[in-house]
Amino acid sequence: MADGGEPGTLRPGGRTARVREAVLRAAEDALTEQGFTGLDLADIARRAGVGKTTVYRRWATVTGLVADLLLDMAEQSAPRTETGSLLGDLTANARLVQRTLTDPRQGALFKALIAAATCDPKTAAALRRFYDIRVREWAPCVRQAVDRGEVPEGTDTHEVVRAVSAPLYYHLLISGGRLDGAMADRAAEAAATAARAGVYVRA
Repeated sequence: MADGGEPGTLRPGGRTARVREAVLRAAEDALTEQGFTGLDLADIARRAGVGKTTVYRRWATVTGLVADLLLDMAEQSAPRTETGSLLGDLTANARLVQRTLTDPRQGALFKALIAAATCDPKTAAALRRFYDIRVREWAPCVRQAVDRGEVPEGTDTHEVVRAVSAPLYYHLLISGGRLDGAMADRAAEAAATAARAGVYVRA
């Protein structure tokens, strides 16, 4: 989760929660429209319909706001699906990633966040925290596969989960072709096959 010292990372309640929600959604809009370099706290306050002072006091910096946005995205993401088999679980994960990345709003948002992470260390750290949270959410599916004897003992559960989404992000950012359900299924099957073969057993 985000550092306690980073502005804007506490979970509020009541009116504060409503303000946070409005500001985070406004930040999403600004990111997808303008990219990270176009972010401005005053503009986001205007979009959210809240006072500039409130935004500056709570988040202080653009990177503090982006860190809180990524924390919120991680907490709002769908929980893992348990199907009773490694391939079924990894396919559910791959399909979730595929649906997210092909959503017009979410796909554009992730592109903007990844681009920002390449040039801003604090955003990069926040993005790593986001993915760490999501990988930890799905890693128990692999641990259960180890317990069932589907994959070898010593398999790195986190690496298996990362192997599912890696080709999907590559396709989104580099190859630029159609990212469909069939591609998601292939990514899951490749990761499951490699895991069963012991590719991800820690040395």
